[in-house]
Amino acid sequence: MVRFWLSALLILLLQFADSYTTVKYLPGFEGPLPFQLETGYIGVDKSEDVQLFYYFVKSQRNPKKDPLLLWLTGGPGCSALSALLYEIGPISFEVVEYNGSLPKLILNPHTWTQVASIIFIDIPVGTGFSYATNSFASLSTDLLQVQQAYQFFTKWLRGHPEFVTNPVYIAGDSYSGITLPAIVHRIIKGNEQRMEPLINLKGYIIGNPVTDINFDGNAQIPFAHGMGLISDELYQSLKITCEEDYVNIDPTNAKCLKDMQEFNKCISGLQPAQILEPICGFASPKPFQIFHNRRSLIQNPFLKLLEIDPSFPTIGCRIYGYVLSYIWADDKSVRHALGIREQSRKQWLRCNYGLPYMFDIPSSIKYHAYLGNKGYRSLIYSGDHDIVVPFLGTQGWIRSLNYSILDDWRPWVVEGQIAGYTRSYSNRMTFATVKGGGHTAPEYKPRECFAMFKRWIDQDPL
Repeated sequence: MVRFWLSALLILLLQFADSYTTVKYLPGFEGPLPFQLETGYIGVDKSEDVQLFYYFVKSQRNPKKDPLLLWLTGGPGCSALSALLYEIGPISFEVVEYNGSLPKLILNPHTWTQVASIIFIDIPVGTGFSYATNSFASLSTDLLQVQQAYQFFTKWLRGHPEFVTNPVYIAGDSYSGITLPAIVHRIIKGNEQRMEPLINLKGYIIGNPVTDINFDGNAQIPFAHGMGLISDELYQSLKITCEEDYVNIDPTNAKCLKDMQEFNKCISGLQPAQILEPICGFASPKPFQIFHNRRSLIQNPFLKLLEIDPSFPTIGCRIYGYVLSYIWADDKSVRHALGIREQSRKQWLRCNYGLPYMFDIPSSIKYHAYLGNKGYRSLIYSGDHDIVVPFLGTQGWIRSLNYSILDDWRPWVVEGQIAGYTRSYSNRMTFATVKGGGHTAPEYKPRECFAMFKRWIDQDPL
């Protein structure tokens, strides 16, 4: 009997031990992968009752010397696979009419892995293929996610000592704007405490980042006016009746509430992540709601458009490509190739908005101020057609940091065409807009965003 229990315990320990899978073939891709892909699980917390899944792609240029990125997808609750397949990874779907077979994968000519190694992590717990071994461990918060991301990264580096000396950047977009600067701060503290392994941190990168409810939320009205979405008269009335505070509205202020109702009517038919693209019949709550009550974000996700509509969307819609990821990720052969454990959630979700999650970092501005004073490099970019986190709000909180401008506002160019505008600051921060970009800018402007990233990571001017 004792031998039986010892064997059972050994099996349990092996089951939750950190595991790595070298993936040479992927269902849907013809032939061997022309890049190096590893997937795996790493347990965090003392009892390792949180198992975080990741995808790691080695740089296709010089993995021994190229930067190493830890990439955080937003949400909270959006899978790393979404960033890998739709934003900056080496493969994407061939978007053709679905015929019942497994969706086909093709190479992405604008992948950021051409010049950097990237770890795409499913975090917080419950995201993608990450899971908890008990109900208590399934609970997460902003600050807990920060601690778990740090634990994950240090454990990953111990298992991959060949990357300890590579320059490290923490990167991500959307809601990661809240947690990412705090993760960078945690890494710095760990290094100062001489916690092994020391991380060769150089800086961070964030796109269309949720940062501060007042800056981000209050930017939506002037953005809408500047884009011609609301009239001059409504804009002027809103400024007066709401006293230019569209987030902390007094519920007894009937005139402001009436103007806000008119504002919401004007933008209700738009695709908030990229206002020029069709909404494709998908239900999308008004983007103002994310900032009006961020703590209800899980119940009322601001990117509801990322979920699947019961009716299959038409092939002309960008969201048609999202549906393919559900079909692909739930295929048994795909899960086997990726090394997915049975304990992972039964149905894969591109964005899991049902997470038991607490928002306990109200603003990340203080972290940016700390990191800037420490001299770390940062690239903050904004797709300029996103009304969820408008570039005006991002510019506003950057301006509040009060740093001197080194290289003033100017266009940056890709293949002879203006790709956006940029400005750099004395705290080693670079801000850039991506012309025509949406909430996840590399998804909408892959060529331009790769050029931006390569120039910045190689320390060349944009």
